[in-house]
Amino acid sequence: MQQRKITIAIDGHSSSGKSTISKQLASSLGYKYIDTGAMYRAVTLFALRNKLISNKTVDKKKLNEELKNINIGFKYNSETQHSDTYLNGENIENEIRELEVSNNVSPVATIKDVRHAMVRIQQQMGKEKGIVMDGRDIGTVVFPDAELKIFLTASTRVRAQRRYDELRAKGLEVSFDEVLKNIEERDYMDSTREESPLKKADDAIVLDNSNLEPKEQIEWLLKKVEEIKNAN
Repeated sequence: MQQRKITIAIDGHSSSGKSTISKQLASSLGYKYIDTGAMYRAVTLFALRNKLISNKTVDKKKLNEELKNINIGFKYNSETQHSDTYLNGENIENEIRELEVSNNVSPVATIKDVRHAMVRIQQQMGKEKGIVMDGRDIGTVVFPDAELKIFLTASTRVRAQRRYDELRAKGLEVSFDEVLKNIEERDYMDSTREESPLKKADDAIVLDNSNLEPKEQIEWLLKKVEEIKNAN
């Protein structure tokens, strides 16, 4: 008998490894994976390209008017074996990971109309279950009824080091202090914003991966999935 599919919501701090772990978990389970952070990054890139952001201040009125012109999708990349993010038909997967987007995504993600638009898309994507979705408000807003909710975290310096190594590996010239400052600023903005702030759902399980290898995290998560599936 085929096991029932569930919805898995993974929330957590910036650079806590949500995307990496969520991709691996989805692959192990044969589930769909949706990177909601990439969706907000895509909107941020659109805003930057269209001069709607100046000194981290967003022209909310103009951006809200442009939301109807922003089409975000995901396409499977056979080389990386993961989905790439597309903005209006253009593959922007690499561009949205750059520091300029990272430095501006939090103010964009605080905008009520932006969040509502993204949540509608995310809920539509997850209607049939069998999905792993990660972000900041998946377990609290997008899928409050998800069968498994995980809150992923790690120490600030560990997260900054991971992000720094990732950017340097891509050939980007950044300093550790610059990346650490970005992480701290995003933590503050994500946790204090008025619209859907980052917080742990009451029924979420905390996973601090500061000292865990990816393999150990996946083994832990798969065990939790099996416990949920076998509970009913």
